[in-house]
Amino acid sequence: MSRRPPAPLVLVAAAIVGLISLPLVYLLVRTVEGGERAWEILFSRALLELVVDTGVLVAAVTGTALAVGLPLAWLTTRTDLPWRGFWATAAALPLVIPSYVAALVFLAAFGPRGLLQRLLEGPFGVERVPEIYGLPGAWLALTVATYPFVFILTSAALRDLDPSLEDASRGLGRSRLTTFRRVTLPVIRPSLAAGALLVALYTLADFGAVSLMQYDSLTRAVYLQYRALFDRTPAAVLALVLVAITALVLVLELRARGRARTNRAGSGSPRPAPTVALGGWKAPALVFCTSVVGIALIVPLAVLGYWAGRAFSDDEPLGWSWEPAVNSVGISLLAAGAAVAVSLPVGILAARYPSALSRTLERLSYAGNALPGIVIALSLVFFAANYATPVYQTLALLVFAYVVRFFPQALAGSEAALQRVSPRLEEAGRALGRRPADVFVRVTAPLVTPGLLAGGALVFLSTMKELPATLLLRPIGFETLATEIWRYTSVASYSRAALPALVLIALSAPLVYALRARTASDSGAPG
Repeated sequence: MSRRPPAPLVLVAAAIVGLISLPLVYLLVRTVEGGERAWEILFSRALLELVVDTGVLVAAVTGTALAVGLPLAWLTTRTDLPWRGFWATAAALPLVIPSYVAALVFLAAFGPRGLLQRLLEGPFGVERVPEIYGLPGAWLALTVATYPFVFILTSAALRDLDPSLEDASRGLGRSRLTTFRRVTLPVIRPSLAAGALLVALYTLADFGAVSLMQYDSLTRAVYLQYRALFDRTPAAVLALVLVAITALVLVLELRARGRARTNRAGSGSPRPAPTVALGGWKAPALVFCTSVVGIALIVPLAVLGYWAGRAFSDDEPLGWSWEPAVNSVGISLLAAGAAVAVSLPVGILAARYPSALSRTLERLSYAGNALPGIVIALSLVFFAANYATPVYQTLALLVFAYVVRFFPQALAGSEAALQRVSPRLEEAGRALGRRPADVFVRVTAPLVTPGLLAGGALVFLSTMKELPATLLLRPIGFETLATEIWRYTSVASYSRAALPALVLIALSAPLVYALRARTASDSGAPG
């Protein structure tokens, strides 16, 4: 295959990345207009402290997500862990819980005068539990909300890994641990790096958890500056610093990805990967899975269920409507489909034609994911109101905002899947006289479907819970489950906010299960 990409592919990928980079253009314009004021903010001590605090949070959340997601993926795909189908689905479900809901739940459970303190107060006389505000609370809420990124992508990579590679290593006398470290880990490294990248970008852009936990981060500072509305320069400068940190994260992710070849010759292995017997490690593995699922899923569901029960016991009518749920599912499907579709040209360019140009386009496409939703929304309001009035306050603009916000999630699934498909298969198809489009439809597409589904599922689940962009860009009267949760939590009506939160989880759970079952069946792995 020629190393020079087709010109139409480059043009389409460049156009997509250009549109996704519109918020960055907006920030540059605002910063330039700020003049000397922007330079004062850029070299201030307060900004340095925000950068350090943000870096500490990102490193802590990303490291913990890897430490949780990788073992969970291996246990649920490669071992004889009891009920591993249940653990695989339950471990992915926390992805549907918004970070601000997770923060509220943990404050109610573990915060001052929370449920834990009430349980310990009577029998043990505990009057105060350890402080959860600040870094501990933000770290916990964001880890729970993000480790499924690592878990889902790594599980797909492990299911797709040809077991003959590990068999060859074992045949040479290497131990199972050495085989995992020298063979399995390098092959799944791109998926691990992609998952870690999504975790880091999510943490950089999150506002809800850090705000509720009162932790000073760049994103929180951006929101506070935009709320002032008098001077947009500080907010623009802070947001550009977020972009700079994103660039650093992207460089680290590229180094962590390594040069391992991850493609394979066929769709699925000729036989399932052998199941590893845990033996005496079965009990510790169950304790680990139970602890993760208990903290990340059971505690939030229990607290939300308690609040929902209180809502039903109130004398006032609930005033429930299914319209926000229908709107959430519909707009999330549109966003997922659009994001996967536009990610393919960029993914193909990066996976099949690696060069400085393809790497630059790929890295630029990640800028939007590190920006808070309010920055993306305000930038699109600016461009729509001035240059594209017909799309202002339309569903099309809202879907476009979601694509900008969550494009890296779709790209991570597309690119990782393309890297695991051998280019020789496509070369063989073209040698038989097939057009490139036919080769992609008949050969490549069936092989990359699991990865595309994984990326689309991540976009769908993220769109379901996205709040700031929805609030600013939705058409008048268009309500989603996320806006319903915000409407009730903003007036401290947590019992009523619990109902749409539980519905959001219930609607997203079947997708997570279907995604797990599809990728397991495609890879030939037992469920």
